[in-house]
Amino acid sequence: MNETSLKKKLSDLPLGGLRYFDSIGSTNDEALTWAKDGAPDLSLVIADEQTQGRGRLDRKWFTPKGTALAFSLILRPSAALRPHLSRTVGLAALSITDSLQTYKLDARIKWPNDILLDGRKMAGILVETTWSGDIPDSVVIGMGVNVMKASVPAEEYLQFPAISLEEVLGYAPVREELLHGILSALIARLPEMGSNNLIKAWDEKLSFRGEQVRVREGGGQVVSGELIGLASDGSLRLRDEHGNFVIVRFGDVSLRPSA
Repeated sequence: MNETSLKKKLSDLPLGGLRYFDSIGSTNDEALTWAKDGAPDLSLVIADEQTQGRGRLDRKWFTPKGTALAFSLILRPSAALRPHLSRTVGLAALSITDSLQTYKLDARIKWPNDILLDGRKMAGILVETTWSGDIPDSVVIGMGVNVMKASVPAEEYLQFPAISLEEVLGYAPVREELLHGILSALIARLPEMGSNNLIKAWDEKLSFRGEQVRVREGGGQVVSGELIGLASDGSLRLRDEHGNFVIVRFGDVSLRPSA
Protein backbone atom coordinates (compact mmCIF):
# COMPACT_ATOMS: atom_id res chain seq x y z
CA MET A 1 0.00 0.00 0.00
CA ASN A 2 1.25 3.47 -0.87
CA GLU A 3 -0.21 6.94 -1.39
CA THR A 4 -0.13 6.76 -5.18
CA SER A 5 -1.99 3.45 -5.41
CA LEU A 6 -4.51 4.62 -2.81
CA LYS A 7 -5.32 7.84 -4.62
CA LYS A 8 -5.80 5.93 -7.85
CA LYS A 9 -8.03 3.30 -6.21
CA LEU A 10 -10.16 5.88 -4.39
CA SER A 11 -10.32 8.44 -7.21
CA ASP A 12 -14.01 7.77 -7.93
CA LEU A 13 -15.07 8.60 -4.35
CA PRO A 14 -15.96 12.17 -3.27
CA LEU A 15 -13.24 12.41 -0.63
CA GLY A 16 -12.40 15.84 0.74
CA GLY A 17 -8.71 15.02 1.08
CA LEU A 18 -6.31 12.18 1.83
CA ARG A 19 -3.33 11.91 4.16
CA TYR A 20 -1.32 8.70 4.00
CA PHE A 21 1.39 7.64 6.46
CA ASP A 22 3.77 4.69 6.33
CA SER A 23 3.67 4.80 10.12
CA ILE A 24 1.78 6.96 12.61
CA GLY A 25 0.85 6.99 16.26
CA SER A 26 -2.92 7.13 15.76
CA THR A 27 -4.98 7.93 12.66
CA ASN A 28 -7.76 9.27 14.90
CA ASP A 29 -5.40 11.71 16.61
CA GLU A 30 -4.19 12.95 13.22
CA ALA A 31 -7.77 13.25 11.95
CA LEU A 32 -8.92 15.16 15.05
CA THR A 33 -6.09 17.67 14.58
CA TRP A 34 -6.84 17.99 10.87
CA ALA A 35 -10.54 18.46 11.61
CA LYS A 36 -9.78 21.28 14.03
CA ASP A 37 -7.63 22.86 11.30
CA GLY A 38 -10.54 22.85 8.84
CA ALA A 39 -10.36 19.52 7.00
CA PRO A 40 -13.17 19.21 4.42
CA ASP A 41 -16.01 16.74 4.75
CA LEU A 42 -15.03 13.13 3.94
CA SER A 43 -11.31 13.71 4.46
CA LEU A 44 -9.40 10.48 5.06
CA VAL A 45 -6.35 9.61 7.16
CA ILE A 46 -4.85 6.16 6.60
CA ALA A 47 -1.66 4.48 7.77
CA ASP A 48 0.15 1.28 6.94
CA GLU A 49 1.15 0.98 10.60
CA GLN A 50 -0.13 2.43 13.88
CA THR A 51 2.19 2.52 16.87
CA GLN A 52 -0.29 4.02 19.34
CA GLY A 53 -3.62 2.89 17.91
CA ARG A 54 -6.49 2.92 20.36
CA GLY A 55 -10.03 1.71 20.69
CA ARG A 56 -12.80 2.42 23.16
CA LEU A 57 -11.89 2.70 26.85
CA ASP A 58 -8.35 3.67 25.75
CA ARG A 59 -7.59 0.07 24.87
CA LYS A 60 -4.65 -0.46 22.54
CA TRP A 61 -5.36 -1.39 18.93
CA PHE A 62 -2.70 -3.60 17.36
CA THR A 63 -1.75 -2.48 13.81
CA PRO A 64 1.50 -4.08 12.59
CA LYS A 65 2.96 -2.76 9.36
CA GLY A 66 1.44 -4.09 6.17
CA THR A 67 -1.15 -6.37 7.78
CA ALA A 68 -4.36 -4.44 8.46
CA LEU A 69 -6.52 -1.47 7.62
CA ALA A 70 -6.20 1.48 9.99
CA PHE A 71 -7.96 4.65 8.90
CA SER A 72 -10.08 7.57 10.10
CA LEU A 73 -12.74 9.44 8.14
CA ILE A 74 -13.78 13.00 8.97
CA LEU A 75 -17.45 13.93 8.61
CA ARG A 76 -18.84 17.47 8.74
CA PRO A 77 -22.42 16.83 9.86
CA SER A 78 -25.14 19.03 8.41
CA ALA A 79 -27.68 20.66 10.71
CA ALA A 80 -30.18 18.00 9.66
CA LEU A 81 -27.85 15.16 10.70
CA ARG A 82 -26.62 16.60 14.02
CA PRO A 83 -29.59 15.26 16.02
CA HIS A 84 -28.73 11.75 14.80
CA LEU A 85 -25.00 11.59 15.55
CA SER A 86 -25.53 8.83 18.12
CA ARG A 87 -26.15 6.61 15.10
CA THR A 88 -22.68 7.25 13.64
CA VAL A 89 -21.18 4.07 15.07
CA GLY A 90 -24.01 2.10 13.44
CA LEU A 91 -23.30 3.81 10.12
CA ALA A 92 -19.65 2.79 10.41
CA ALA A 93 -20.44 -0.77 11.48
CA LEU A 94 -22.85 -1.25 8.58
CA SER A 95 -20.28 0.07 6.11
CA ILE A 96 -18.04 -2.83 7.12
CA THR A 97 -20.75 -5.49 7.13
CA ASP A 98 -22.10 -4.21 3.79
CA SER A 99 -18.66 -4.32 2.19
CA LEU A 100 -18.01 -7.87 3.39
CA GLN A 101 -20.99 -9.13 1.42
CA THR A 102 -18.70 -8.83 -1.62
CA TYR A 103 -16.75 -11.73 -0.09
CA LYS A 104 -20.00 -13.57 0.80
CA LEU A 105 -19.36 -13.04 4.51
CA ASP A 106 -22.21 -12.51 6.96
CA ALA A 107 -20.57 -10.35 9.60
CA ARG A 108 -22.37 -9.42 12.82
CA ILE A 109 -22.24 -6.28 14.96
CA LYS A 110 -21.35 -6.67 18.63
CA TRP A 111 -22.94 -3.56 20.06
CA PRO A 112 -21.85 -0.90 19.93
CA ASN A 113 -18.64 -0.93 17.93
CA ASP A 114 -17.16 -4.34 17.11
CA ILE A 115 -17.56 -6.48 13.98
CA LEU A 116 -17.62 -10.24 14.46
CA LEU A 117 -16.98 -13.13 12.09
CA ASP A 118 -17.56 -16.63 13.39
CA GLY A 119 -18.13 -15.08 16.83
CA ARG A 120 -14.69 -13.46 16.92
CA LYS A 121 -13.69 -9.82 16.58
CA MET A 122 -12.52 -8.88 13.10
CA ALA A 123 -12.84 -5.07 13.25
CA GLY A 124 -13.36 -2.24 15.72
CA ILE A 125 -14.66 1.32 15.50
CA LEU A 126 -13.86 4.45 17.49
CA VAL A 127 -16.02 7.56 16.98
CA GLU A 128 -14.85 10.91 18.36
CA THR A 129 -16.33 14.38 18.00
CA THR A 130 -14.90 17.91 17.85
CA TRP A 131 -17.07 20.76 19.06
CA SER A 132 -17.60 24.43 18.34
CA GLY A 133 -19.19 25.54 21.58
CA ASP A 134 -22.12 23.20 22.07
CA ILE A 135 -22.41 22.38 18.35
CA PRO A 136 -20.70 19.26 16.94
CA ASP A 137 -18.28 20.57 14.33
CA SER A 138 -16.91 17.28 13.03
CA VAL A 139 -17.08 13.55 13.67
CA VAL A 140 -14.04 11.33 13.27
CA ILE A 141 -14.76 7.68 12.52
CA GLY A 142 -11.76 5.47 13.17
CA MET A 143 -11.76 1.88 11.92
CA GLY A 144 -9.34 -0.96 12.38
CA VAL A 145 -9.80 -4.13 10.32
CA ASN A 146 -7.81 -7.35 10.78
CA VAL A 147 -6.92 -8.31 7.23
CA MET A 148 -3.95 -10.69 7.50
CA LYS A 149 -3.27 -13.29 10.17
CA ALA A 150 -0.35 -11.25 11.48
CA SER A 151 -2.73 -8.41 12.41
CA VAL A 152 -4.27 -10.46 15.24
CA PRO A 153 -2.51 -10.01 18.61
CA ALA A 154 -1.43 -12.90 20.79
CA GLU A 155 -4.22 -14.26 22.99
CA GLU A 156 -2.79 -12.78 26.20
CA TYR A 157 -3.40 -9.28 24.80
CA LEU A 158 -7.00 -9.87 23.75
CA GLN A 159 -10.11 -8.66 25.57
CA PHE A 160 -12.29 -10.76 23.23
CA PRO A 161 -11.43 -13.60 20.79
CA ALA A 162 -10.16 -12.18 17.48
CA ILE A 163 -9.86 -13.31 13.88
CA SER A 164 -8.61 -12.00 10.53
CA LEU A 165 -10.17 -11.99 7.08
CA GLU A 166 -7.29 -14.14 5.85
CA GLU A 167 -8.23 -16.86 8.34
CA VAL A 168 -11.88 -16.80 7.29
CA LEU A 169 -11.40 -16.53 3.52
CA GLY A 170 -8.24 -18.55 3.15
CA TYR A 171 -6.52 -15.56 1.53
CA ALA A 172 -5.91 -11.92 2.40
CA PRO A 173 -8.04 -9.44 0.44
CA VAL A 174 -6.26 -6.54 -1.26
CA ARG A 175 -6.42 -3.82 1.36
CA GLU A 176 -7.04 -0.98 -1.10
CA GLU A 177 -10.05 -2.84 -2.54
CA LEU A 178 -11.42 -3.55 0.92
CA LEU A 179 -11.01 0.10 1.90
CA HIS A 180 -12.80 1.23 -1.26
CA GLY A 181 -15.69 -1.10 -0.47
CA ILE A 182 -16.04 0.17 3.11
CA LEU A 183 -15.91 3.84 2.12
CA SER A 184 -18.35 3.30 -0.76
CA ALA A 185 -20.80 1.58 1.56
CA LEU A 186 -20.51 4.33 4.18
CA ILE A 187 -21.09 7.10 1.65
CA ALA A 188 -24.08 5.22 0.24
CA ARG A 189 -25.65 4.90 3.70
CA LEU A 190 -25.01 8.51 4.79
CA PRO A 191 -28.41 9.74 3.52
CA GLU A 192 -30.06 7.15 5.82
CA MET A 193 -28.60 8.66 9.00
CA GLY A 194 -31.80 10.54 9.77
CA SER A 195 -34.17 7.71 8.86
CA ASN A 196 -35.26 4.52 10.55
CA ASN A 197 -33.75 2.52 7.67
CA LEU A 198 -30.32 2.72 9.25
CA ILE A 199 -31.57 1.62 12.68
CA LYS A 200 -33.48 -1.27 11.08
CA ALA A 201 -30.42 -2.47 9.14
CA TRP A 202 -28.20 -2.10 12.22
CA ASP A 203 -30.73 -3.94 14.37
CA GLU A 204 -30.90 -6.83 11.90
CA LYS A 205 -27.12 -7.29 12.10
CA LEU A 206 -26.88 -7.37 15.90
CA SER A 207 -24.96 -10.23 17.44
CA PHE A 208 -26.40 -12.06 20.48
CA ARG A 209 -30.01 -11.14 19.67
CA GLY A 210 -32.38 -13.16 21.85
CA GLU A 211 -29.52 -14.28 24.10
CA GLN A 212 -28.90 -13.46 27.74
CA VAL A 213 -26.11 -10.88 27.96
CA ARG A 214 -24.27 -8.88 30.61
CA VAL A 215 -23.50 -5.21 29.98
CA ARG A 216 -21.00 -3.41 32.19
CA GLU A 217 -21.65 0.32 32.13
CA GLY A 218 -19.17 3.12 32.78
CA GLY A 219 -19.89 3.36 36.49
CA GLY A 220 -19.21 -0.35 36.94
CA GLN A 221 -22.88 -1.31 37.15
CA VAL A 222 -23.68 -4.60 35.44
CA VAL A 223 -27.01 -4.94 33.64
CA SER A 224 -28.21 -8.39 32.59
CA GLY A 225 -31.06 -9.44 30.38
CA GLU A 226 -32.21 -10.73 27.03
CA LEU A 227 -30.91 -8.65 24.11
CA ILE A 228 -34.03 -7.41 22.33
CA GLY A 229 -32.66 -4.88 19.85
CA LEU A 230 -32.04 -1.17 19.43
CA ALA A 231 -33.85 2.01 20.40
CA SER A 232 -34.28 4.75 17.78
CA ASP A 233 -31.06 6.51 18.86
CA GLY A 234 -29.00 3.33 18.66
CA SER A 235 -29.12 2.54 22.37
CA LEU A 236 -29.39 -1.12 23.38
CA ARG A 237 -32.70 -2.61 24.57
CA LEU A 238 -32.68 -5.47 27.04
CA ARG A 239 -35.46 -7.32 28.89
CA ASP A 240 -34.53 -8.13 32.47
CA GLU A 241 -35.52 -11.15 34.54
CA HIS A 242 -38.71 -9.38 35.65
CA GLY A 243 -39.83 -8.74 32.08
CA ASN A 244 -39.02 -5.03 32.24
CA PHE A 245 -37.32 -3.26 29.34
CA VAL A 246 -33.95 -1.70 30.11
CA ILE A 247 -32.22 0.88 27.89
CA VAL A 248 -28.40 0.94 27.87
CA ARG A 249 -27.03 4.23 26.55
CA PHE A 250 -23.72 4.76 24.83
CA GLY A 251 -20.70 5.03 27.06
CA ASP A 252 -18.15 2.71 28.60
CA VAL A 253 -20.04 -0.48 27.88
CA SER A 254 -18.68 -4.01 27.65
CA LEU A 255 -21.16 -6.56 26.33
CA ARG A 256 -20.72 -10.29 26.89
CA PRO A 257 -22.98 -13.32 26.51
CA SER A 258 -24.08 -14.66 29.90
CA ALA A 259 -23.18 -18.23 29.03
